[in-house]
Amino acid sequence: MTGDDMASPERVTTNLPPVPTDLRLVVTDMDGTLLDEHKRIPESLWPLLTDLDRRGIVFSPASGRQAATLLDQLGHALPELVVIAENGAVVARGSEKLSVTPLDASAVREVLDAAQELATAGIDLGVVLCGPDTAFVERSDDPFLAQVRPYYHSHEIVEDLRRVDGPFVKVAVYDFVDVEKDTAPRMTSLEGAMQVVVSGRNWLDVMAPGVDKAVAVRAVQQRLGITPAQTMVFGDYLNDLAMLGTAEYSYAMANAHPEILSAAAYLAPSNAENGVVRTVRAAIGLPDLR
Repeated sequence: MTGDDMASPERVTTNLPPVPTDLRLVVTDMDGTLLDEHKRIPESLWPLLTDLDRRGIVFSPASGRQAATLLDQLGHALPELVVIAENGAVVARGSEKLSVTPLDASAVREVLDAAQELATAGIDLGVVLCGPDTAFVERSDDPFLAQVRPYYHSHEIVEDLRRVDGPFVKVAVYDFVDVEKDTAPRMTSLEGAMQVVVSGRNWLDVMAPGVDKAVAVRAVQQRLGITPAQTMVFGDYLNDLAMLGTAEYSYAMANAHPEILSAAAYLAPSNAENGVVRTVRAAIGLPDLR
């Protein structure tokens, strides 16, 4: 984007979009946003994290992934990394849990029952029952575990999810075809104390009411004394929608879902074009990588 008037930016992709002058917090989704089209962390992120840390700018991944996964992926670069995990149900700083919001046990049972009904009806799906530290699955076939492993580094295969002790912060459902076709309508029809979020073409997440990335980002801002005007947020999918409202500098990736493209203030280059790193580099006065 170009232009000096940040209040009414043009939405173009030929140039990097506007950036804040007093940046203190960078929050980014992972899949489809920070990660490239092959789900890899761009190598250019590592020197950027050093630059941000040197300037006192907090970098925080906000993801449906579990905290253990995010810390495995990024924690070696920033030992005190602030992670917003499980779509906001878990917030951690390094090994310290700052907040954990459990899902009501009756809601967990209701989701498990609905998933079983869908599976009995022929829907090819798998369930991940997410604790604050470890996730649990029943399905042990390679196709399903291949989808689970990248998001839940700490997971266990169990015989019966109903016999696992809580607390649980999220129930994730993976639909091998299209989660919005059959699984999402069934889950959104449930009446228990829960909220349902589509987090990808195949993934659906169920959390406690009031839990989302936006609530978690605001909690981080309040804890650290950071304002929306000092915050950049990047997202691409529906579970990022509320989070966009926590920052004056909200960026949809060029590859984002149409609703994200409509809601964000600015448009960043796609994840395949290293959009997050390039935009943040511009914010701290580093030259573009291209």
